[in-house]
Amino acid sequence: MHEIIANMNQFFQSWGVPGLALNAFIESFFLVPPPDFLLITMDLANPNKALFYATICTIASTIGGVVGYLIGLWGGRPVFNFLFKNKHEQFEKVEKLYNEYGAAAVFFAAFTPIPYKVFTIASGILNMNLLKFTLASFFGRGLRFFIVSVVLMIFGEMIKQYIECVIIVVSIVIVLFFIILYKKRHLLKK
Repeated sequence: MHEIIANMNQFFQSWGVPGLALNAFIESFFLVPPPDFLLITMDLANPNKALFYATICTIASTIGGVVGYLIGLWGGRPVFNFLFKNKHEQFEKVEKLYNEYGAAAVFFAAFTPIPYKVFTIASGILNMNLLKFTLASFFGRGLRFFIVSVVLMIFGEMIKQYIECVIIVVSIVIVLFFIILYKKRHLLKK
């Protein structure tokens, strides 16, 4: 399996910027390695273009997310079952999140290491508002890719091994912010 992932990464990398865009696009609805690996490699190789690379990843991933949404909208559960065999428990969790949080669930999936592709397809299956979905995807993916690129621009190679930890810490801060905001709103309503 490791060899397959390495070959996929090498394929995307051999195409340069178009490969980065293709990787980010496809990863939003199909099982390929996340574009983060290629983004990190390209950021470290050419730090002055890191923000450009993050922009490419964000746009391509958001467009890929819309494709995933359309797959879910038009194909529904049979497509989900085909693409994600034995992932019914994950889908039930996603469905519960949608019923409670909608766009916030997509944002967190787009930003965190949670499998974003599950949420893109589920958004279509559950008929989420396409504009809300697209905005949540754009801001979630953008925040993720720009944090990676900015951190690598500032700290370079020495921070590379900790980049996932940086994303997790930022995710925790964002989650805490939303929890506090949610509780504050409910206290004001009482």
